[in-house]
Amino acid sequence: MPSEPIVAADLDELARRAAAWMAEEVRQAVARRRRCALALSGGSTPRPAYERLATEPAVPWNEVEIYFGDERAVPPTDPASNYRMAREALLDRVGLPAGRVHRMEADAPDLEAAAARYAALLPERLDVLVLGMGPDGHTASLFPRSPALRETEKRVVPATSPLPPVHRLTITPPVIAAAHRVAVITAGAWKAPVVAKVLRGPWRPDELPAQLAREGTWLIDRAAAADLTPR
Repeated sequence: MPSEPIVAADLDELARRAAAWMAEEVRQAVARRRRCALALSGGSTPRPAYERLATEPAVPWNEVEIYFGDERAVPPTDPASNYRMAREALLDRVGLPAGRVHRMEADAPDLEAAAARYAALLPERLDVLVLGMGPDGHTASLFPRSPALRETEKRVVPATSPLPPVHRLTITPPVIAAAHRVAVITAGAWKAPVVAKVLRGPWRPDELPAQLAREGTWLIDRAAAADLTPR
């Protein structure tokens, strides 16, 4: 059964709560095994949380390796790049060396080969996986009815989006299932109907891929929680 979401009053509180959650989970992972494999989401919602995370005290960044849940087929300097957003909002601010930031090369000419290379880089189990959710219920670049949702062996695959940039790389359901801790950060009244379906509705991950993470920690604002009925 999914846990109750953490509901913030507004976007500022959501950023603060999400940053505090990420900081604590990184600390716990390092305390548990002396390092942390942290995978980040793209999109506009997590950016303020990453900016807050950069200011959180006592985060052991020297023991953190950064990965990504998905990436668009654009150069790393493109405004649509998840890597660029994460660098600007968080990674450059905390001084992580390039060797510990593992970019998805979704701009490579051969996406199948790029997916295989990235899968080889991923640890068997991510310590902390941060995801978002779109208004269609997608998470990472796992879109409704995508063949990637039925993947059971490959951990990273090429994917296509109904919106540009069309071509992507994405982690697959086994990576989400294996992660030690998962958070979904999402916000906005336009997300409220799908939040309710994902967290309260029947199990239909082929139609609502974000259900793959519904037993994780959901951090949402009050607007996104508007359609949730009390249990």
